[in-house]
Amino acid sequence: MKWKWVAIAVVAAAITAAIFFFLPRARQWRPGIVTIQGAVIRADKDTRRELPISGVTVTVWDGRSSSATQSDSNGYYKLSFRETVWPSEQVTLSFRSPDYKPQDIQLLVGPNKLNKLYVAALDPVAAPPGPHEPNKPATVVSNIRIRYTVNISAQRNIATAVKTFQIVNRGDVPCQQQFPCSPDGRWKAATGSITLDAGSNNVFRNVRASCFAGPCPFTRIDTGGFSQASRTITASAINWSDTATFLVEAEVFHNSNESSVRESYPVIFGRVMHFTLPADQEGLSIEAEINGAPMVFPLGPDLYTSWAACQARPGTEGQSSITFQCELKPGYRF
Repeated sequence: MKWKWVAIAVVAAAITAAIFFFLPRARQWRPGIVTIQGAVIRADKDTRRELPISGVTVTVWDGRSSSATQSDSNGYYKLSFRETVWPSEQVTLSFRSPDYKPQDIQLLVGPNKLNKLYVAALDPVAAPPGPHEPNKPATVVSNIRIRYTVNISAQRNIATAVKTFQIVNRGDVPCQQQFPCSPDGRWKAATGSITLDAGSNNVFRNVRASCFAGPCPFTRIDTGGFSQASRTITASAINWSDTATFLVEAEVFHNSNESSVRESYPVIFGRVMHFTLPADQEGLSIEAEINGAPMVFPLGPDLYTSWAACQARPGTEGQSSITFQCELKPGYRF
């Protein structure tokens, strides 16, 4: 009987220990939506030619349901399970594209087991084309330059404005606390001002105001009305002696948008050239020599050119830029 109670006590202790061991871990894992993210790139021994692949169908399958997405222009993908997945369950992450060999990755779901980025390097279905076709010399593309235009805001000095104004007053008259008064409050003063308008799409800059006639030592000019460039400016002054005359001069600048032609040069790795341009560029074209003959190739919105397949993708987040890559077509070489 004694041994029976001892066995019961041992079993109870084991159950209690198991509860205390597994309960905290069960609380750590709560079924929920699992998210997987990563990138798809072209497999290559030279890491400089591991280009991002867009349009690859990425699917995750847990044996009951699946979720799918496509890689974007940077090769990035992100997907979530449509149903909850329990710990220690295996799921399959697959990558499919008609131009690349299929690839499957087996993942084990569990706490912190999916806390990583999954980068899939896919092998092309066919090897990249050689530098030329058999019995036919390759067309050489050389001396490549990228030309584009950007619109920039510019201001041109188109005129100078000159105006005068007077403040009529009689000096040596006590103020007797009748506004306006001199800064020290002793003498009766008078104020005056003049406003200038630069016209549509123009601004005043380098404004100068001065007293040039009369008892100028007993005047003061308020510069607050023309301290910043603007279409309209106001020059004000106070005079606490006899009549004084003031001069206002300012340079008129016209605001305009001007097109500036820029040049850039691509970086070439293997059969692919890369270059980055501002997002607001216009009139993109490639200047190159084809077998020594200089030619210009406007890319247009479809990025079409006869000797290369080009594509574009947004630049790094936070930068207003576009990244281009152009891969040579069969029969051409750099």
